[in-house]
Amino acid sequence: MPDTAPPDSRIIITREALRDGSLLAEARRRMLPGTIFRTDAEIAADLAASLARQPPDQDVWLFGYGSLMWNPAIEFAERRGAVVRGWHRRFCLWLHAGRGSPDNPGLMLALDRGGSCAGVLFRIPAAKARAELLLAWRRELFTGAYRSHWVTALTDAGPVRAVTFVVNRAYDRYAGRLDEATVAAHLASATGSLGSCREYLAETLAALQSVGLRDRALERLQRIIGTTPD
Repeated sequence: MPDTAPPDSRIIITREALRDGSLLAEARRRMLPGTIFRTDAEIAADLAASLARQPPDQDVWLFGYGSLMWNPAIEFAERRGAVVRGWHRRFCLWLHAGRGSPDNPGLMLALDRGGSCAGVLFRIPAAKARAELLLAWRRELFTGAYRSHWVTALTDAGPVRAVTFVVNRAYDRYAGRLDEATVAAHLASATGSLGSCREYLAETLAALQSVGLRDRALERLQRIIGTTPD
């Protein structure tokens, strides 16, 4: 969302705004010209295809590794820390809106191939799965930045099959592997209608800590940029 609106017009991601479509409408209004959006029908079709791979009478687990961890904006029955192998968390998506601007782009987290990632699982009862997951799909899949993907998440109670969102490397704002100094510089200064990248980093680390997990790479970034907002 390019920050053409006044600086104080902060957008808050809420369950209500996802349900009534107002968040998507506002996001589409603020995005840069030329941005390609998925339609509501395309978002719903992607969700249906994902759920077709899950028995309809089973609860669904959703794996969060960024803002979903501290602001899921969905109803769930259980929250649990977990680790996913084969994917790692990385600041690899440029943001020209939301938490950045065209003049000072921010960076968003995504799951990229290789390594491992600690995060938070949310268990959604089978009867509510489609309605609740639609909110997450509207939030994460309204552009082509992410793809929905099933993973195995390891928890203290055993492995869990979960759905999550991984980066689309073909997306035009995929940043790939950036050096730490570049990432830190953007996180320290970029801000937009959703808030600052500095806040995003701090909230991510706090959410991991709340379930007894760590991400040492993110902790290094936080030490580099400091914790005091500009």
